Amino acid sequence: MEEQSTMILNAEQKIHQLVNQYRISKNLPALVLDERISQLAREHSEAMAENKIPLGNCGFRERIRKIALFLPSKKASENIASYQGNPINEEIVVQFWLKSARHRKTIQGDYNLTGIGIARSTDDVYYFTQIFIKRSG
Repeated sequence: MEEQSTMILNAEQKIHQLVNQYRISKNLPALVLDERISQLAREHSEAMAENKIPLGNCGFRERIRKIALFLPSKKASENIASYQGNPINEEIVVQFWLKSARHRKTIQGDYNLTGIGIARSTDDVYYFTQIFIKRSG
């Protein structure tokens, strides 16, 4: 179980790195990874992995309300994905987002913080949530 947790944390870091590489290639500032935002992203991915909610942005407003309790923000968005396979292929997930106009627009958006959460279902489907925040002030 600990090996699985380490693999998922490493994959979260890799997605952060890949998204920032893309942003920098477009002359956009890198996003700072915030563990508090990542925890909320993980909870959302876990709920999808446990079939408590469908794949998607269900509960987005509630996640942003929780973030606002510790971090004043001007705007927020999120990208969701799922991927079946072992090990996780972070490049496939980020490329999926970049090939989608809506997801790419979010990645290129005027944000400065992010949180990434991944969870694995019992049938080896990985669920990905990346939350984007523009901090106020």
